[in-house]
Amino acid sequence: MILLTQLNDKAIVLNCDLIIHIEESPHTVIKMVNADKYIVKESALQVVEKVTMYKAEIQIRAKVG
Repeated sequence: MILLTQLNDKAIVLNCDLIIHIEESPHTVIKMVNADKYIVKESALQVVEKVTMYKAEIQIRAKVG
C-alpha cells in the first residue's frame, strides 16, 4: 500500500499491486485493474519510487520475519 495525495490535498492509500498504468497528462493519473482512476499530485516517477520502496520493504520484512 502506498500513500499518495489527491488534488484536493486529501491522502489516499492505494494497493500498488492493482495498478495497471500511470500517466501524466498533465496531472498524474493512476488506472487500477477495476478501471478506477485516481488523480494525484505526485509525479509518475514519485509513484514508481514509492511502489519500489514498498516492495523492497516487504522483501526485507520477509527475510527478517
